Amino acid sequence: MSQRTEQPDSHHRRPPAEQRGRTVHGEPANAGHRVLAPDDAEVEAYLETALHVPPADRIADGIEPGPDTVVVLDFGSQYAQLIARRVRELNVYSELLPHDTPWAEIARRRPKALILSGGPASVYDEGAPRADPAIWLGTIPVLGICYGLQLMAYDLGGEVTPATRREYGPASVTITSEDGLFQGMDREQPVWMSHGDSIVRPPEGFHPTAQTDSTPFAGLADPQRRLYGIQFHPEVIHTPRGREILRNFVLGIAGAQPTWTPAGFVEATVAEVRNRVGSGRVICALSGGVDSAVAATLVHRAVGDQLTCIYVDHGLMRKRESELLRGTFEQNLGMRLVMVDARDRFLRRLAGVEDPEEKRRIIGDEFIRVFEEEAGKLGEIDFLTQGTLYPDVIESKTAETKAAVKIKTHHNVGGLPADLRFRLIEPLRYLFKDEVRAVGTELGLPEAMVLRQPFPGPGLAIRIIGVVTEERLETLREADWIVIDEIKAAGLYRSLWQSFAILTPVRSVGVMGDGRTYANVVAVRAVTSDDGMTADWARLPYEVLARISSRIVNEVPGVNRVVYDISSKPPATIEWE
Repeated sequence: MSQRTEQPDSHHRRPPAEQRGRTVHGEPANAGHRVLAPDDAEVEAYLETALHVPPADRIADGIEPGPDTVVVLDFGSQYAQLIARRVRELNVYSELLPHDTPWAEIARRRPKALILSGGPASVYDEGAPRADPAIWLGTIPVLGICYGLQLMAYDLGGEVTPATRREYGPASVTITSEDGLFQGMDREQPVWMSHGDSIVRPPEGFHPTAQTDSTPFAGLADPQRRLYGIQFHPEVIHTPRGREILRNFVLGIAGAQPTWTPAGFVEATVAEVRNRVGSGRVICALSGGVDSAVAATLVHRAVGDQLTCIYVDHGLMRKRESELLRGTFEQNLGMRLVMVDARDRFLRRLAGVEDPEEKRRIIGDEFIRVFEEEAGKLGEIDFLTQGTLYPDVIESKTAETKAAVKIKTHHNVGGLPADLRFRLIEPLRYLFKDEVRAVGTELGLPEAMVLRQPFPGPGLAIRIIGVVTEERLETLREADWIVIDEIKAAGLYRSLWQSFAILTPVRSVGVMGDGRTYANVVAVRAVTSDDGMTADWARLPYEVLARISSRIVNEVPGVNRVVYDISSKPPATIEWE
């Protein structure tokens, strides 16, 4: 996995607590990074920015309290969410909060442990991010990672200075004391470093647990106060035993119970939704993606025919997408499904538009217009189900996000409107994408729905560079179908994060038969990634690329050239627009 250079923090005033949603413990969610993988979640964003109708009271979302929790405090690291994901992989619920979250708010979550992320700042700088000093009182175990360790040392009386020799990238660390954190591990360990400061004098009560050639305090511990720290990043794959270190801390030192499982989540969520909805009526916007599909299935299991799903066909979907959705939800799962053919409406509004941001705005606006019209035909509705997720990708700057630079207008990047008519049900709000897939499998959804690659809410409109027309949509739809078909045939689909075709605005000269052509150029994009934060271009076998190219040129009218995108993220993004 490629590594992203951490960027300086961007500070924003947080929205009122009532606009920030709830955690699984029923408390206000302060952290946010509410940005999702490039999937159907943009549909949910449309709902959050419209529906200007009389307001109604909101009730806290989330399941009943229960699972052991580990809180991760975010000091600006792009890897902060990765720490939370790694804890979840241990079947322990984790939640990401801002670094300055008051201790009282942390304590209300009854966490078993606290983990402090890395960050781009230096602890000795004026205005450097700080935590509530109460976290050092030994109430619960604390693990500081990189900046988190330096902050622990600095706040407790140690000394941190600029390093004479910075460490970025692979390094070898020597474990000098187990202290539980390194239990069962070899003395020499390869790790991933990313720091320009070093601890030169630890606080009183701490002893070193690890070192490198240039960093004598690559690990520190004060078992009496249950305070631990490491200078390297255990959450990234370049620290091979990093997950074991986190396991030793979360399950060993903190004693958290691994009860955060798909089956347990489904049982608790269904009970909570059933209790909350009562005899009310619920609607859900289906987009064809994983998120809304799993959310709808959870709610349907809880309330049955009290749920009506609305699918707006904007004509920007992939080949046979609408048919798959109808077959899954209406026929296989027996849900009430309203399918709206709005293809002409969307094409009319997109006519002549080339700017990708304007495309997104138009599609979002038109979606909500259609959705409101259809919802109005159903009569009195009490609840709206959304497939909102805990973020997998940090790509937008929001009022809830203290780091990350805006790349493009993305998904759930705004707060809920004050005049939202419906009470919200967001059963997946605190799940990562891989957890959503696991829940979908637990619910019995077909693999074609659960394991599908991410697909952007604006659909093929942002994979057509330039104007969107019915003819260009059909060209891209057929080319994209061939890309996916060949990748599946080669057994590569599940090993790729995303794979798709892009219709470029370029035309090139070609020869077909004995004639000259001047036709479209199609680009093929395939990337590998663990979480979408970074991605590398996939080294597809030449024979697969050859079949894709041959089929597109021969089977898709108006295309005479195929190119392959070999750009990684960063510096490129996964999508072209």
